[in-house]
Amino acid sequence: MKHTYGYPPPVNSRDDRGVKLAMENVEDLWHMFNIISPGDYVKCSTDRKVVQTSSTGSANVKRVNTTLTLAVLNVSYDFEVGELSVHGRNVQENEHVKLGAHHKFDIGLNDYFVLFKQFWDSVSVDRLVEACDPNRTADLAAVIMQEGLAHVCLITPSMTLVKQKIEINIPRRNRGDQSAKQKAMNKFFDQVLDSMAKQLNFPVLKCVIIASPGFVKEEFMKYMLNSIADTNSQYRDLLQHRSKFVQARSSTGFKHSLDELLQDPALASKLADTKAAEDVASLQCFKRLMFSDPDRAVYGPAAVLKAAQSNAIEQLLISDTLFRSRNFNVRKQHVALVESVKDSGGQVRIFSSLHVSGEELDRLTGVAALLRFPMPELDVLCHSDEEEEDEDPAESEGAIAHDGDS
Repeated sequence: MKHTYGYPPPVNSRDDRGVKLAMENVEDLWHMFNIISPGDYVKCSTDRKVVQTSSTGSANVKRVNTTLTLAVLNVSYDFEVGELSVHGRNVQENEHVKLGAHHKFDIGLNDYFVLFKQFWDSVSVDRLVEACDPNRTADLAAVIMQEGLAHVCLITPSMTLVKQKIEINIPRRNRGDQSAKQKAMNKFFDQVLDSMAKQLNFPVLKCVIIASPGFVKEEFMKYMLNSIADTNSQYRDLLQHRSKFVQARSSTGFKHSLDELLQDPALASKLADTKAAEDVASLQCFKRLMFSDPDRAVYGPAAVLKAAQSNAIEQLLISDTLFRSRNFNVRKQHVALVESVKDSGGQVRIFSSLHVSGEELDRLTGVAALLRFPMPELDVLCHSDEEEEDEDPAESEGAIAHDGDS
């Protein structure tokens, strides 16, 4: 994320000057989707169709470029296009656009805009600082495959992106002739290798996991290493990164198998410093505690808030979904919870809803906590939160609508 002025904004205060920013990649786009809230103001250059009336009374429609400031109503994103859409009402006098008129900014990568918040809370500031960190890079990549199916995934601190899905029909092995199947598998492996070379930035990756059920991963690794070792190969540049490749077993070739990989003890040393693996480990620790010492594991807003009031929270697990509520007071409540846990010496882990672990936490109301001491009286609150979640899941989601939901 690039910035020119107003960075970093003051915590827990209003900033009338605003912060001028530009997104550089889709992870920045996801950060801004989480930072910009209804009620904020965004100033940006934009195109607008306007009707001009000539001296003779005839109307002429043309597109003009102008700068508007919108009071945000909702935000959506499109990772494929690399665009953040901000819909709102115009709040500043403009010769082309009336006050209060609706407009939508389509902010692309490297397009500058200015963000004004009536109140910069600590969660938003921390997220902006993370987005602007020049040392931030993608943690790891994973290629999850089975015969004829592969998903090339990029796992960053904020999201899991399926960069490409490869699917090809593999004929069954004939007892007398195996050449048809082998030819199809070679074609499949070549498409996977080509996708990896085009979709992954190997110099910034710490690790590339090749996972599959059975022996598909071994067969692919053999094919890949032979291909990149060829002096005439277009993939020869990958040879210098061969130490980053790690094989692992997965139950399927689908994206959900990523959760298995991030829990794999055999990969622990390779994934030790990655946020995605740490989030998975924290969630697994919480689930184990629910069985071994259930009075020290609570979930749901009511139970977790009560535990925080008693300074009982050792580790808070909270989904970024909860910070996207349209209700300012609800967002403020979740921010206050995070600050309260930090002030009492607890650890806070904010899960991305674009990671498998974040999706699982969302199904568990979006917030959970590991406690310093047992609080059996909170059990009834956990169940009441779960019932409310079942009755009205949309209310607990509280997220600004995005393209994936429409």
